[in-house]
Amino acid sequence: MASSLNIFARSAVAALFLLSLFVSAVFADVSFGRDKVRLLTAAGAHDLTVELAVDPGQREQGLMHRRQMAPDHGMLFDFGETRRVMMWMKNTYLPLDMLFVAHDGTVRTIHENAVPLSEAIIDSGEPVAFVLELNAGTVKRLGIKPGDRLEGSRIPAAN
Repeated sequence: MASSLNIFARSAVAALFLLSLFVSAVFADVSFGRDKVRLLTAAGAHDLTVELAVDPGQREQGLMHRRQMAPDHGMLFDFGETRRVMMWMKNTYLPLDMLFVAHDGTVRTIHENAVPLSEAIIDSGEPVAFVLELNAGTVKRLGIKPGDRLEGSRIPAAN
């Protein structure tokens, strides 16, 4: 009996180890490029470093499983088209502010303080091309409002 339990225990440990390797491999495959963006608000210009989520795997992964992000960093989701966007916080531990941004860089709608780990849908409310995720509280701290502008290499310059 003790021998059977010992074999079971070793098998269970081995299975958990293999599962952890699989999970690590899945998330290790997703890497993100980086870029700089500038957010223009009534209070002034704010330069940010963003990770780019541009392909389906990157957009699906997003900021999941992260425990921290620098105050002047974020993640820019580029959907490659203008459409209504639905986001959620599944497996995301960081509370976030989300800026829903039109193709021309105009901030259209804002969702503040998205709840970590929530599966509630966060709707852009209208067609957008980008979502910029920032640490929760950034919208309030920088005074970001709809109508403010985001500039960057992925966003066409204003005319």
